[in-house]
Amino acid sequence: MSFQQGVSGLNAAGRNLDVIGNNVANASTVGAKSSRAEFADIFARTSSGSSGSVGLGVSVGSVAQQFSQGTISSSTNALDVAINGAGFFQIQDANGSMMYTRNGQFRVDRDGFVSNSKGEKLVGIPVTYQAGQIPGKAQPLQLPTAGTAPKVTSKITLEINLDARNKIFDPATTPVNFSDASTYNNSTSLNVYDSKGQSVAMTYFFQKTGPDAWSVYGAANGEPLNPDGAGKPQTITLVTFAGNGRAPLTPADVLSIDIPSTGAGSAVVTQPIVGVALDMTRLTQFGAPFGPTALSQDGFTAGRLDSIAISDDGTVMASYSSGQSSAIARLELANFRNNQGLKPLGGNGWAATFESGEPVLGTPGGGNLGLLQSNALEDSNVDLTNELVNMMVAQRIYQANAQTIKTQDSVLQTLVNLR
Repeated sequence: MSFQQGVSGLNAAGRNLDVIGNNVANASTVGAKSSRAEFADIFARTSSGSSGSVGLGVSVGSVAQQFSQGTISSSTNALDVAINGAGFFQIQDANGSMMYTRNGQFRVDRDGFVSNSKGEKLVGIPVTYQAGQIPGKAQPLQLPTAGTAPKVTSKITLEINLDARNKIFDPATTPVNFSDASTYNNSTSLNVYDSKGQSVAMTYFFQKTGPDAWSVYGAANGEPLNPDGAGKPQTITLVTFAGNGRAPLTPADVLSIDIPSTGAGSAVVTQPIVGVALDMTRLTQFGAPFGPTALSQDGFTAGRLDSIAISDDGTVMASYSSGQSSAIARLELANFRNNQGLKPLGGNGWAATFESGEPVLGTPGGGNLGLLQSNALEDSNVDLTNELVNMMVAQRIYQANAQTIKTQDSVLQTLVNLR
């Protein structure tokens, strides 16, 4: 009599319980993938090549990983990223070895690298390069530390409606006085920036001098833009409108103005800004209240890194305190012809093997690769309900195989006791 079938059944059922137990243990592990035990029957062959009619039991053919999509849950960490679809993040360990993961729990380490809890660094292709980085090559993603340099203002655009019903002034008898609001009709302000990123408050004053004519004055930090010899403000330009109050007849083109240095003798002295293009071609004169609808300029101050965001196509965007934002890197996803051939490394990581094939890299959303979702994580794909049912079935199978051994032993004992 043979006990082999029962013993093999016990071993296979025990191995199956190990797999189920590991799945249950990782039910809340981010990016974890479940596995299943796949069984194969055992038959012995005779010297003639034919197999016996009774098998010799069962063996565990393989433990196959299941790479189905897990549920995506929201997160409050901007660097948490989930893959919705196929693909793996590329991460690099301290030895420079490349690994692959579905766990998108990332943070910034002390050196500015985006890494996981084990210190393995997320890999991407930089858009802007720092010392030691190779253009166009995927490498550990390091956030910029220098921030952004200031940009001097080169263009100002004013889009304002001047009220056609306003009072008309005689500049000869009522010269504009910036400190006296009764000497002009309206004013509005906009900050511009010098070459050092220092802000200069530009204020524009509008005095109606005829039915369709307006004198425009300017002040930089309260100082007249182009004072006369006595230091009194002079007009920047005269704006005239057609009868319908639409785009002004003059100035028909964009003006060029110089903004002088301000704050002489004080702790903060601004730099002169020369040749600024002032666009007032969008001014209108309708019978409606004065209203700036768009005031814009293209300069900004120096900025420090405030936050990082990752878009669905893998673009890593940096936002700065200056209000500017720019792309600093692009993430690539890796995919494999045979995901089940990947070698589990623990810590939610896998390594490529001969069975998996070489990684195929691409932009998220391209080909058959999934999209990224920031402020989100992919939960484990373990179905706890199914695993608990599988556990009960495996337990019954274990008990049944133990019963076959017990029965074989009972039969053998009967034979031994024959007289």
